[in-house]
Amino acid sequence: MNSNLYRTIWISDLHIGSTQCQADVLLDFLKHNDSETLYLVGDIIDFWSLSKKMYWPRDHNTVIQKILRKARHGTQIFYIPGNHDENVRDYDHYVFGDIEVRNSAIHTTAEGKRFLVVHGDEYDAIARHHQWVAKIGSVGYDWLIEINRFLRPIRRWIGLQSQFSLAAYIKYKVKNVVQFISDYEENIVHTLRHEGLDGVICGHIHHAEIKTIDQFLYVNTGDFVESCTAIVEHHDGRLELINWIDRSPLALPAA
Repeated sequence: MNSNLYRTIWISDLHIGSTQCQADVLLDFLKHNDSETLYLVGDIIDFWSLSKKMYWPRDHNTVIQKILRKARHGTQIFYIPGNHDENVRDYDHYVFGDIEVRNSAIHTTAEGKRFLVVHGDEYDAIARHHQWVAKIGSVGYDWLIEINRFLRPIRRWIGLQSQFSLAAYIKYKVKNVVQFISDYEENIVHTLRHEGLDGVICGHIHHAEIKTIDQFLYVNTGDFVESCTAIVEHHDGRLELINWIDRSPLALPAA
C-alpha cells in the first residue's frame, strides 16, 4: 500500500500510555500517511492514566519514535495539549525534538480559509468546572474500553467486525450523551463564529465530524481509541474525514 501525501493532517485523542490506545492501528496510519504539517490536537499522552498505573508497552514507544522521525524528516508538527495532557500547556511555544507546543493555533488552508485549532476541553463546561466528574467518567470509559479489548478477538473468531466499539455504541444510545455532544458543538460555534474565522478544528469528545453550523465549519478529528479517525487537508484545500479502520490493511480479513 502506497503512502498518501496531504498538505495537512490533524489527529487527536491518541491516549498513548493508556490501555485505550489502539497503537497498532495508529502506527499503520502514521506509516501510510504523510503531510507537510501535522497537528497533534490534544490528549496525545494520557497522563491521567499514567498517574494511576504505569502502562507503556513497546508499541507506544514506537508511536512516539515514529512521530519524532516525521519531524526530523521535515514535517512541521504542532502539539496542542488537551485535558489529559494539560501539564504540557505550561510549555506554550516551546520546541521539543522539532515539535512545537501550541495551546492553540490558527491554520490557513490552501483556499485561504482560517481555522482555529484547539483541543476543545476549553468549551466543555464539565471539563472546565467539574473536573472530578470528568475523571469519574473517564474511569467508567476506561472500563468499557477494557471490556472491548476482550470482545474484539471473540467477535473476530465468530466472524463479526472486530473493531466494534462498545463505548461508542453505548455513548450514542444514551440520550443525555447525544445531547452533550450537540451542546458542545453549539457552544464552540457560538463562542467563535464572530472571531473572524471560517471554522474550528478540535477533538476532545471522540466524535468525528465535519459539518456547517450557522455558516461556520465545525470539524472534529475523532480519536484513535474508538473510531480511529483523522482529518486531512488535500493540496487544493479540501478537508476530508478519514476512518482508518475502513482503509487500513489491518482491517482486511485474515486469509
